[in-house]
Amino acid sequence: MTIELTDELIKAEIAAWAEIQAGELTVETAERVQSAITAHAEATGQSRYEVEKALKKRVRHPDPEAE
Repeated sequence: MTIELTDELIKAEIAAWAEIQAGELTVETAERVQSAITAHAEATGQSRYEVEKALKKRVRHPDPEAE
């Protein structure tokens, strides 16, 4: 099953990843991403764990051939 990700989820994770790399991740940013993941998973009937895994893979380890 392919995990569907929205542009909003991807943008939120990109912002969180940038904060993590800068050593400046805030609780607010982390909560925003986690809440968005949970809401998206519930709305689409996907596993929250699988959504988060796919999102982090997409942002942190993008497949250059998929671009």
